[in-house]
Amino acid sequence: MKLISWNVNGLRAVIKKNFHAFVEAESPDILCLQETKMQEGQADIGLEEYHAYWCSAEKKGYSGTLTLTKEEPLSVSYGMGIEEHDHEGRIVTLEFPSFYSVNVYVPNSRNELVRLDYRMEWEDAFRGFIKNLEKTKPVIICGDMNVAHKEIDLKNPKTNRRNAGFTDEERGKMTELLDSGLIDSFRYFHPDAVDIYSWWSYRFRAREKNAGWRIDYFLVSESLKDKMVRAEILTEVYGSDHCPVLLEIR
Repeated sequence: MKLISWNVNGLRAVIKKNFHAFVEAESPDILCLQETKMQEGQADIGLEEYHAYWCSAEKKGYSGTLTLTKEEPLSVSYGMGIEEHDHEGRIVTLEFPSFYSVNVYVPNSRNELVRLDYRMEWEDAFRGFIKNLEKTKPVIICGDMNVAHKEIDLKNPKTNRRNAGFTDEERGKMTELLDSGLIDSFRYFHPDAVDIYSWWSYRFRAREKNAGWRIDYFLVSESLKDKMVRAEILTEVYGSDHCPVLLEIR
């Protein structure tokens, strides 16, 4: 089974670029998109072979997640079931016979870390949400986690130390999440890989220079470890300031 996650930074924009050719070429069983920035029905996305599950933000043109799946899920839920966290279209959870697929777009702490305190609350709630799901069956989490976990995960760790996405607080929450029984699939297969990133600023020709960050992940319950086949970052795919990430499982 092939799963792909991609922060498209505006689905309507990427549809006009290479989106359909990419999906046709890769033919993922599950495709999780973040930052769709649209409501269902605002554009014809095609892809009739997929079931589509939208979680759009109440604020128009902001955030939003969408999961496309060839296999119809057993159940679907949106958000965490926590009122204060469920207005921004950040989570789609699909239940399949042997696992839950959780498509997530983690809140950004923003410039001057104005949202860092909220982000910390959100992280604790999300970890609790995941651990509750795991009481039933394993979980595969994917999406834009908005954090580079280790220094190896971004080009310039020293100069970004207190910037959003590389604060000690955000990195600590990722450590807590992984320590709760999850595997960072890319690092499982590529523990020492350097200069492989999933996001580049649009400024300063960052992608051309490969001055990037690895902030898009597949995190997998430890009980699924032996089911993983490969995990990759598809750096050759353009269309967004992020590139897709991939996981194959048996």
